[in-house]
Amino acid sequence: MTPPLDSPIIELRDVVKRYGAVEALKATTLSLGVGVNVLLGPSGSGKSTLLRLLTGLSRPSAGEVLLWGQVLAPRTIGPLRRRLGYVIQEGGLFPHLTAGANVTLAARYFGWDARRIENRLEELCALTHFPRDGVARFPVQLSGGQRQRVSLMRALMLGPELLLLDEPLGALDPMIRAELRADLKAIFRVLGQTVVLVTHDLAEAEFFSDRVVLLRDGGVVQQGRLRDLVERPADPFVTRFISAQSRPGAPG
Repeated sequence: MTPPLDSPIIELRDVVKRYGAVEALKATTLSLGVGVNVLLGPSGSGKSTLLRLLTGLSRPSAGEVLLWGQVLAPRTIGPLRRRLGYVIQEGGLFPHLTAGANVTLAARYFGWDARRIENRLEELCALTHFPRDGVARFPVQLSGGQRQRVSLMRALMLGPELLLLDEPLGALDPMIRAELRADLKAIFRVLGQTVVLVTHDLAEAEFFSDRVVLLRDGGVVQQGRLRDLVERPADPFVTRFISAQSRPGAPG
């Protein structure tokens, strides 16, 4: 069942994002709540642009982005950003830092004491199934799946209420991808927080989502449960997009 949106965590009010003459996101009004919200669509549809707007890394050209009822603006961005975690494409780890130093970077910046950091690191290694002895290794010494687990731990270090993930499985080989996909779903269930996950993969969207937002050319085409999109498409593009991929439930 799609979670209710009585108290949306995320709101976009007529948000537009332009890069020069290119309108990467058209006027978009959208509300997202607790659960796993999947932004789905082909390359160039506006998924990653929308996610960057939610992190405050990009500012809207028009309209407002609200998190927990507060407008994301220069004066609010600091406190609001501390309440969210962000996993970028391919992890984005600092190569000169060990896995442990990457994970704990924000906690050290905010002055956590050593025992608190160590306890949190232990919790995250257990949660993400990351080997405890791996925290002393550098990213180049880790597999692709391990690097992505480190990136996830870094995003979760401060205990965020909102977790944003941009194609977290896209660069992994099929076996590692399947394993991490199952672990991610279990983590989402344990945490019970609001998640926004970007993907272009229909099977991935079905596996994770409580709610799907399908985008095309910078605009929202349809949102709801994936089953709704399959059974009651709002636009011929919805049917074409779904038909172009494996049927829901098939390996992706």
